[in-house]
Amino acid sequence: MSEAKRTPLYEEHVALGARMVDFAGWDMPVQYAGIIEEHKAVRERVGIFDVSHMAEFRFFGFEAKDALQRIVANDLGKIDELGTAVYTVMCDADGGIIDDLIVYHTGDLEYLIIANASNRETDWDWITSHLPEQGVEAADESDRTALIAIQGSLALRVVGELAGEDWEPPARFSIAEAVLDTIPALVARTGYTGEDGVEVLCHASQAAALWRALLSFPEVTPCGLGARDTLRLEMGYALYGSDMDRGVDPVSAGLGWTLGLSKGEFIGREAIVRIKETGPQSKLVGITVSEGVPRHGYSVLHEGTEVGKVASGTYSPTLEHGIATAYVPVSLASPGTELQIAIRRKTVAAVVTRPPFVKTTSLNASAS
Repeated sequence: MSEAKRTPLYEEHVALGARMVDFAGWDMPVQYAGIIEEHKAVRERVGIFDVSHMAEFRFFGFEAKDALQRIVANDLGKIDELGTAVYTVMCDADGGIIDDLIVYHTGDLEYLIIANASNRETDWDWITSHLPEQGVEAADESDRTALIAIQGSLALRVVGELAGEDWEPPARFSIAEAVLDTIPALVARTGYTGEDGVEVLCHASQAAALWRALLSFPEVTPCGLGARDTLRLEMGYALYGSDMDRGVDPVSAGLGWTLGLSKGEFIGREAIVRIKETGPQSKLVGITVSEGVPRHGYSVLHEGTEVGKVASGTYSPTLEHGIATAYVPVSLASPGTELQIAIRRKTVAAVVTRPPFVKTTSLNASAS
């Protein structure tokens, strides 16, 4: 068994007393003071997350846009303006989701893709194998890049103090250069928590200095993967490996809005169009439970018969009850449908609920 990899911030996490766990082959902090405390810090103030395990790929050249257009499902024409970004899925020929990605237009003829850590090698091999022989240069910059997410209603204020008086935050789903406390960085107005904030890319050698600068603010709380998961699930954000994988198509996963079907051909388009025309057999839905905490793999029942399995499940610190996602037959996917979930030796009442489970956040309130 290979030894777990470590991000440039590993020693910082250990010094802060974080509980470390293996995640996608990486030694990562699952929590510091506690998941609920960290979750609430993000919802109420600002939390920072080490997400340097994520993969970063850069593509540049005269054929870069056209090549990536054929590989990802969303329309990169949406990000022709320099500095803009788009969320997308990348599918195989059968419409199965290889990964979900964010594509940033970072320069003339240049695109940056951020991908899931667990899929780094798979994604790199898939993308590079579908590039033309000439016209596109590709670079895997993951090992030399650190990524820190700064999330919460006070996030932009904290980043602004490090960036200086002349700094203006990029618009939502945009990326821009900045110097944060003397550290050159790319600041993306994106995140996985449902709160306003940014994700900051810098050179791995400068990650610890940036992390410490952020922690110098009393309102900033270091947060682990546990809180990241509860925050994203409260918003209904999908997690690769739980809510979607190679065996699921974007239509069934509720990601039809990421499909640029009118842009022309891309890998998986024909299969996805067929699924849209015939309709999916099952659909990913949100579920709230009356008691207990649903977990991945628990049985979802309708009138005593198993109709699905929990994809993602947790206790919502904001709502103070259990929430989940699950694939159920389309006939049971309407909000308000009554179901049950088998939690340990007990069957509890559940109801299909349209995400996001938490409706009001600083992101909703953000004007820009």
